This record gives sequence, C-alpha cells and structure tokens, in this order.
Amino acid sequence: FLEKKKVLSMCKSAVAPAADGGLNLTSTFLRKDQCETRTLLLRPAGPPGCYSYTSPHWSSTHEVSVAETDYETYALLYTEGVRGPGRDFHMATLYSRTQTPRAEVKEKFTTFAKSLGFTEEGIVFLPKTETCMEERA
Repeated sequence: FLEKKKVLSMCKSAVAPAADGGLNLTSTFLRKDQCETRTLLLRPAGPPGCYSYTSPHWSSTHEVSVAETDYETYALLYTEGVRGPGRDFHMATLYSRTQTPRAEVKEKFTTFAKSLGFTEEGIVFLPKTETCMEERA
C-alpha cells in the first residue's frame, strides 16, 4: 500500500442488501486507465456488523467488521485476512457518502486506525476524483 498510495484515488462504492442477509458491496475504480467494477458478497459472520467474503484473487477468506456508523454519512470498517503465503492483510476503511467527509469524521477515522496499530504514514485520505464516479442508469 505504501508504494501504491501515490497513484490511488477515491472509488465509488454502493452497498445493497443481499438475499441471504448479507451485503453486496460494488466498487468502481480506475485501473490501468479504465473504470473497473467489482462486487463482493459480504456474508453475515457472527454478531451484527460482522461479515466475511472470499477474495477472488487469493481465494482466501477476509473478515470485515463495521466498527462505527451513523447510517447517514459515514462508516468505519476493519478488514483482515491473508493475501498469499505468510502475508497477513489488515485494512481500516472510511466509507463516506461524499468525497469530502467532515473534519470530525476524518478525525474519528484517524483515531480508529491508530487504535488498530496503523501509523501516520499508513493513514491516507485518497484524493477526490471525477473519474469513474458517474451514476449508472
């Protein structure tokens, strides 16, 4: 991530309920100068707010926890899993309904990420973009 963060930008994500009680998380992002869309099925995994999904790239299970949300403007998520032999994966994510979250939401995210062991260098607010953000009919 530290190597790639300079070329990353925000993506558009949509969350919709799935028939099994889980969530469909569809994200659209820029990759190799093209918009790419991927959908993950987050299956319920334990207490409310806990989900799991199978990584299509690594075929490994990742656990996702909704740590905090106000259901209107933001959600803080923590994901952990394995990305190949001996490569543990940990990620804190801020989902916001706008590309410009309020300062107090950004501060909540920073505090949350630090509580999980992330350093200042590893906490990044990706730049806004208009690429791949248009609504689909």
